[in-house]
Amino acid sequence: QLQLVESGGGLVQPGGSLRLSCAASGFTLGNYAIGWFRQAPGKEREGVSCISAAGGTTNYADSVKGRFTISRDNAKSTVYLQMNSLEPEDTAVYYCAAKAAASIWRRGVCYLIVDEYNNWGQGTQVTVSS
Repeated sequence: QLQLVESGGGLVQPGGSLRLSCAASGFTLGNYAIGWFRQAPGKEREGVSCISAAGGTTNYADSVKGRFTISRDNAKSTVYLQMNSLEPEDTAVYYCAAKAAASIWRRGVCYLIVDEYNNWGQGTQVTVSS
């Protein structure tokens, strides 16, 4: 059974850093693109970053470019989201999601589109506040 478990969230002051982890089980992580999404109270879920199954393509929302970095360690079945220079606007529940790469072409792409992903974790809360 495919399962994704996020961890690493918490309370941090503005300007601080956190590293989120997305641990995968029940499937071969290297065959999936992984996306990080977030949802703040009263707002729609939005894409933050994604990484292709092959690992060579990453995408970031404009609001986090230069501050967040996504990476994957297939040997550990884990995807990471390093978040630096955090701002109060980054406060949200963060989710990771998986999309199977069913073709060679698909292994090289990823999209920050919620409906692209059909396997989701339960989320981890990130709160940025002084």
